[in-house]
Amino acid sequence: MAKLIYVTNVSIDGYIEDERGAFDWFPIDDEVFAFTTDLLRSVGTFLYGRRLYEAMAAWETDAALAAQSDLMAGFASAWQAASKVVYSTTLAAVSTADTRLERRFDPAAVHQLKATASSDLTVGGANLATQAFKAGLVDECQLFVLPIVVGGGKPGLPTGMRADLELLDERRFRNGVVHLRYRPLGQRPTAPSGSPALG
Repeated sequence: MAKLIYVTNVSIDGYIEDERGAFDWFPIDDEVFAFTTDLLRSVGTFLYGRRLYEAMAAWETDAALAAQSDLMAGFASAWQAASKVVYSTTLAAVSTADTRLERRFDPAAVHQLKATASSDLTVGGANLATQAFKAGLVDECQLFVLPIVVGGGKPGLPTGMRADLELLDERRFRNGVVHLRYRPLGQRPTAPSGSPALG
């Protein structure tokens, strides 16, 4: 069975967006960019929420991006080669090839997709990833931790649940970014606010 991998950039205090909704706080250098491209090449399907899909679709719809450098062209090629599934109740249509639009996240359908896929899948977007985590579908969590504190915003990891993780690998980059690769071991809901946590 293929793995479902949650991949995201996070600030050191755990956010993927700051309080203004921005996520462009830190320039990713060539070393990190090449590493990310290699990761994408191993993936056959991307699962996206609307906002992340619309941001990433430019790698197919805007030819000027790939024309900037060989690194950018390599990333665009890797992104375009994968299938995409976009989950949105408001998106009218998709703008990229080999892309399917779904109105709701169906854990059983994703489990079947994992069972029949010939290569791994990634899930992107915090809200969609939370649904996948809570359904027990996430097999790996890969975080690119950026050396910046943003002080608030959208958390990169699910809230309202507790998950135990096993560290599988780590890599440090020259610009201060650290790539952490974890495997979820198990999860359970957190205690409601004001209620005692049970051990």
